[in-house]
Amino acid sequence: MDSMGLQAKPLQLNTADAGFEAAFQARLHWSADTDAAIEQRVADILSDVQQRGDAAVLEYTQRFDGLQATDMKALEITQAELQAALDSLPGVQREALQAAAARVRKYHEAQKKASGESWSYRDEDGTLLGQKVTPLDRVGIYVPGGKAAYPSSVLMNAIPAHVAGVQEIIMVVPTPQGVRNPLVLAAACVAGVSRAFTLGGAQAVAALAYGTATIPKVDKITGPGNAYVASAKKRVFGTVGIDMIAGPSEILVLADGTTPADWVAMDLFSQAEHDELAQSILLCPDAAYIAQVQASIDRLLPEMPRREIIAKSLNDRGALILTRSMEEACAISNRIAPEHLEVSSQEPHRWEPLLRHAGAIFLGAFTSESLGDYCAGPNHVLPTSGTARFSSPLGVYDFQKRSSLIEVSEQGAQALGRIAAELAYGEGLQAHARAAELRLNPVPVMRKPV
Repeated sequence: MDSMGLQAKPLQLNTADAGFEAAFQARLHWSADTDAAIEQRVADILSDVQQRGDAAVLEYTQRFDGLQATDMKALEITQAELQAALDSLPGVQREALQAAAARVRKYHEAQKKASGESWSYRDEDGTLLGQKVTPLDRVGIYVPGGKAAYPSSVLMNAIPAHVAGVQEIIMVVPTPQGVRNPLVLAAACVAGVSRAFTLGGAQAVAALAYGTATIPKVDKITGPGNAYVASAKKRVFGTVGIDMIAGPSEILVLADGTTPADWVAMDLFSQAEHDELAQSILLCPDAAYIAQVQASIDRLLPEMPRREIIAKSLNDRGALILTRSMEEACAISNRIAPEHLEVSSQEPHRWEPLLRHAGAIFLGAFTSESLGDYCAGPNHVLPTSGTARFSSPLGVYDFQKRSSLIEVSEQGAQALGRIAAELAYGEGLQAHARAAELRLNPVPVMRKPV
C-alpha cells in the first residue's frame, strides 16, 4: 500500500462490553524495559567518558554524529553564535520565539513566588524553625537534535532553571553532520543558556554527570532523549539528579460531542506524529460522535506529512472508547493518568474537579494541547506512562533544593532535650540521648577572651 493509501483505525472499545477491561489493559500496556544491548553499550560509554573525559567525548561524537572535531573547542557554541542565530531569524519567527519565552518565564516567575521562597517562624520559647530554599549551582539540559529540532524544549528546560536562580545552565544538543539549527540556538540565547555544546547521546549525559576537562560537572540533568539518553540518565542518577525517565508521548481527549470532530482528530494526530509508540485516546459517551472523529481521521490523514508515523501510532496504540457517561470517562482517565489531558467540552469546569491524575489538563474546545507545547506558559515537560499519579511537570522547584533551618533556644532545649533523650534511649542510641541531656540546665557557654 502506498503512503497515500494509508489507513489509521484506532481500536474501538465500549466500556459496556464484557471484554472491555482486558482489551483496555492490553492497549495501555507499554514496557519501559530497555534493550539489553543498549544497556550494555550505554554502560560502556559512561565508563569510558568517566575515565578518558574529553578524548572519549570527541571519539563518540565523531562516530555517532559525524563531527570530525579535533578538539572540544570546536564543539562549544559561543554566546556570540547564539546571539547571531537569534538575529538571523525571520522577524515573525523571532517575535514568536520571544513571545513564547516571555509567557513561559512569566508563568515560572509566578510559580517561584508561590512555592519557592525561604520561610521560618519562632516558637513561643524563641526556637526558630524554617526552610531555606536555594537554587542548584549548575544544571545540564539535554535538547534532542537528531530526527527533529526542538527549540521549545530549550525554553521549557532553561527558563525555569534561570528563574530559579541557577547560575550556570549547560546545554548539550546533538548536531549530526554538523548541522546546527538556528532556532534551537536562538532559543538558547533567549532562555539564558550559559554554555552550549554540540554533542548528544549517552556520551553527553556522561560528560555532564562526571565532568571533563572542558565540560563542567552539573548537579542535575533534565530534558528528553532517545533510549540511549534515557538509559544513561537512569544510570547516572545518584551522581547527579535527573528530572524523569520519559516514555512515549500521550494524549487523552475527554469529549462530550460538542467540539468539531476535525479538531479532535487533529489533536489525536498531534501526539501520534511524534513517535510510532505515542498513544492517542478518545473517551466519549456519544457513539455517533466517535464515528465522526473516525471519519475525520480518514479524511485528514492523507494530507499529513508524517502520515506514516501517525497511522502506525494510531493503529498500534490508539483507541476510541465509548463510555456510558462523562463521569465514567473521567474515572477511566484517572486510571490512565495521561501526560496530556484535553477536556473538550462545553462545560470543562464541570468535569475538572473529577480529574485527579494528569500531567497537564487543557480545558475547553479552544485549548489545543499544541498551545501548551509551545507558548501557553506552563511547562511541557510532563510525566508519562501513568507516572502522573505521583509525578509533576518540570518546574522551578526542580531547580531548587531545600534545607531545614533549626535554631533551638536555651529554653526550648529543656523541653526538646527530654523528648529526644527518651526516644534515643528507646532506640539504643546513647550518644544521641547524652548529646541532648548535656544541654539540659547547661553551664554558661564559654567565650574566648577578646
